[in-house]
Amino acid sequence: MSGPAARPLGAEARAEIARLAGLYEHRQSALLPALFVAQREHGYLTPEALAGVAEALDLPLSEVVSVASFYSLLYLQPVGRHVIQVCTNLACMLNGCGAVVRRFRERLGVAPGGTTADGRFTLRTVECLAACEEAPAVLVDEDRWARVGPDDVDRVLERYP
Repeated sequence: MSGPAARPLGAEARAEIARLAGLYEHRQSALLPALFVAQREHGYLTPEALAGVAEALDLPLSEVVSVASFYSLLYLQPVGRHVIQVCTNLACMLNGCGAVVRRFRERLGVAPGGTTADGRFTLRTVECLAACEEAPAVLVDEDRWARVGPDDVDRVLERYP
């Protein structure tokens, strides 16, 4: 493997992970924040980044990969500059998330899991955004959008250059 994705964790990321590990009695407790540090540096969790986190925390790589693959805010593949996540859980489904996903698909020209050709957006569907009271819920990067309908999609997209 070569190119930017093959880079190991940089010195700054390793130092931040060491700092995080020092905050907890058990190094496993620092795993999630450490994964976010690595993702922030690389844009997604490359195999080298995962190995670097495992090494920095002295954890088995299998444990690090297992945790990284569980959470929808951690990315194991490259993503666009902005990640759109549409909740498809029961409350969101009953309140029309299917139409919202269809509208995002139409506007972006990609299916869930895809990234636009310009690298601007990645569209994902997720099981739960913990916002049943605001269904249908959409998360763009770290911004939560409540009660999103198909007519709101253009307004959502305009906010993210």
